[in-house]
Amino acid sequence: MDSIKVNQEKCILCGLCADACPTEFITMGNLGPQATGVSCIACGHCVAVCPVEALDNVKAPLGQQLPLEKVPVLDAETAARFLRARRSIRRYKEDAVPREKILQLLDIARFAPTGSNTQGVAYHVIDNADTLRKITSAVIDWMEEQVEKGSPWAPYFAASINKYRKTGQDVILRGAPCLIVAISAKKFLPRGRDNTHFSLAYAELYAPAILLGTCWAGFFEACAASNYQPLINLLSLPEEMAVTGGLMVGYPQFNYKRLVDRNPLQVTWQ
Repeated sequence: MDSIKVNQEKCILCGLCADACPTEFITMGNLGPQATGVSCIACGHCVAVCPVEALDNVKAPLGQQLPLEKVPVLDAETAARFLRARRSIRRYKEDAVPREKILQLLDIARFAPTGSNTQGVAYHVIDNADTLRKITSAVIDWMEEQVEKGSPWAPYFAASINKYRKTGQDVILRGAPCLIVAISAKKFLPRGRDNTHFSLAYAELYAPAILLGTCWAGFFEACAASNYQPLINLLSLPEEMAVTGGLMVGYPQFNYKRLVDRNPLQVTWQ
């Protein structure tokens, strides 16, 4: 089966498909676009850039690409306010998040850009309250071990450990009713971890649009990255897969009335 198909009646020989191809998988021949022996990364640029829908690619089918005319483009001010409105949510309502909403969130996360379109990220979702409590407990145990070993993070861990032991408050997953665990093949590391960061960033940005709040589960991720076995056992992941990130998800307990602020912009030019 040919990797690309060209409708010769529609093709206007503009060459945009070849020019847009990042790997030179497509070049222009005497009769129009043709595939070379170079690997296609399935980015779909060739299909998307064609002004007359003359090109199809088996790795990025024309039938699966939505016309861009139907996609609204945010003006600069609206986009800036939208991005600044995102906050890390550390207090959640007890309401469970329907799995349909989590799937909706992750279906957007999968569109995040990755180097050479490698992707390679899957998601293990935990919404069982008992399992979430056990994860928090395991991470606290790991933090205590790090304190005993004199880890540089010990002073930072100590406050969280103390609060959890004294009050029982969930200082790890913040009471979130759902934890999205990003996973990737161990043989795909570290690229899989980089790609995870892109995908979870997409999820964080999209979440408010469906009334969800998120926060990066940093303590959880650090514990998993250390291969702390009690935590790894709780996750029941396939042996060949590694945790590459974690995202708390739930309905925010508070409504914020102000936009996010950060440190002043720092830029150098050369």
